[in-house]
Amino acid sequence: ATARNDCSITPLTPSPSPVRPRMACPFSVVIAIDFGTTSSGYAFSFTQDSEAIHMMKRWEGGDPGVANQKSPTCLLLTPDLRFHSFGFAARDFYHDLDPEEARHWLYFDKFKMRIHSTSEVKDQSSSVLEGDEIRWVITVPAVWRQPAKQFMREAAYLAGLVSPDCPEQLLIALEPEAASIYCRKLRLHQVIDLSMQPITNGLELDVSRPFDSSFRQAREQLRRSRHSRTFLVESGTGELWSELQTGDRYVVADCGGGTVDLTVHQIEQPQGTLKELYKASGGPYGAVGVDLAFEAMLCQIFGEDFIQSFKAKRPAAWVDLMIAFEARKRTASPGRTNALNISLPFSFIDYYKRHRGQSVEAALRRSNMNIVKWSSQGMLQLTQEAMNELFQPTISKIVKHIEELMIKPEVRGVRFLFLVGGFAESPMLQKAVQKALGRTCRIIIPHDVGLTILKGAVLFGLDPTVVRVRRCPLTYGVGVLNRFVEGRHPRDKLLIKDGREWCTDILDRFVSVDQSVALGEVVRRSYTPARLGQRKIIINIYCTATDDVTYICDPGVRKCGTITLDLPEPLPPPGAVGGAGAGTPERREIRATMQFGDTEIKVTAVDVMSNRSVRASIDFLSN
Repeated sequence: ATARNDCSITPLTPSPSPVRPRMACPFSVVIAIDFGTTSSGYAFSFTQDSEAIHMMKRWEGGDPGVANQKSPTCLLLTPDLRFHSFGFAARDFYHDLDPEEARHWLYFDKFKMRIHSTSEVKDQSSSVLEGDEIRWVITVPAVWRQPAKQFMREAAYLAGLVSPDCPEQLLIALEPEAASIYCRKLRLHQVIDLSMQPITNGLELDVSRPFDSSFRQAREQLRRSRHSRTFLVESGTGELWSELQTGDRYVVADCGGGTVDLTVHQIEQPQGTLKELYKASGGPYGAVGVDLAFEAMLCQIFGEDFIQSFKAKRPAAWVDLMIAFEARKRTASPGRTNALNISLPFSFIDYYKRHRGQSVEAALRRSNMNIVKWSSQGMLQLTQEAMNELFQPTISKIVKHIEELMIKPEVRGVRFLFLVGGFAESPMLQKAVQKALGRTCRIIIPHDVGLTILKGAVLFGLDPTVVRVRRCPLTYGVGVLNRFVEGRHPRDKLLIKDGREWCTDILDRFVSVDQSVALGEVVRRSYTPARLGQRKIIINIYCTATDDVTYICDPGVRKCGTITLDLPEPLPPPGAVGGAGAGTPERREIRATMQFGDTEIKVTAVDVMSNRSVRASIDFLSN
């Protein structure tokens, strides 16, 4: 239904508010949770010592010899659908289950759902923190739409993280934006500059050694620093290097497990705030694509029916196989000459022999896949050609997306590209990006590349005003009535009401796609109840990825949410006796104020006559 069914609309020009100076954080501690497709983690900072960011101490379980500052995003439910464990604990318990018993348990990985407890922060605090002293920050991909962001907020409410009555305690942070907030404070000793590495077309070992060596040294430096679990953030805006100054622009490519998100920022005065230059973009080009390619290769060798049967009958062994591949995947590099060995679980070898009546080695020979060999130690040997085949489709999509962004008018001339996220650790991806873009911009990788988003999310929680201007990802508006103009409006939109001709279904835009919206800038609209005694106004919101539309029924326009205004009982008019007024009561005006410059769309409302607040809510999930 359009707005004419329940209200009339008085458009008002959006009124920008001045940029807010950095305000003292009203909370004692900020805790950020980074939900990754592959792994998750948390970090926190006390507002009295905001330059120190503390990483989580440990997870139950973990891999030997690894500083586990993140946990695999794995969830284990019991056969009666009760929560059992998360992270390494879930993975290890599931691994130890009897194969027949494991079939009755529910094991999920590579998802973004579970919320960690606050007990560790309480351990490190001098006193027990009250719930209202904590500000929580949850990260989401920048390309996620409003329904997904609302889903994460609702999940946090259901988990008891914060109360729906105190929504300001929870912030939704956009992952590449959080990374950008952290990257702008980095110094030369905290990054790898791929521009200092040679760019080649081949995969010669002697050329790639300096490249691989630099990254190994950086990872070793990071490993040593992790023992303290505390990272210091440089204070002040300063300069990243002598070249990066106020006014400079840069791209952040967040290459994670599930998605790749790109954002473009410019450093501004005052106080080094950030301005988004182009709406966030990205796609499902994360490291999981390499895992799927590996699974497809196994299906090609052993048969898809066998792989599906093995996953169903021996689920824990399948998890073991993918863990083994994940570990070896991280060591793949362009200059590697020896094969990567992937251990096949004994149950895989045994199950294949009983299922097919022949050995795994025989299956490899019959498949004619020369890029994969069999080792007498019970391992698959993936040649460099095989690794290229697994990585290339995903990496090509990432490089193409970055290249397409770089030629946009708003982005042309950008001098710096930051690679962040877990997949950015891959030398395969680094080399491909360097080869494609190394001559046009400087490619920078933070030493703590996998923790960049987490640290930036903490900084965002300490100062949510740091991003001063954002770009709208979509056009948002409502359906309204306008005066019908013969020759301009189609006849099927004509509505005659009270003797006047109206055109229905006109899209009244709140904001347009890729429009710059400043933090604190608002859009106001006035609504009038359609009938006396009405206690609720419901307005449908429509959105579209383009700005070239006129009506809410145009192709590409869809209903995406609703604004609900709960109207309080009207106050009696002046001079009324016993609640009975003299004459006809005036029609009420409800003024709604919407903000589109934050990471979430927000709405407030007021009854103009009484100046009383009206309970206003915006819902994107009911669609």
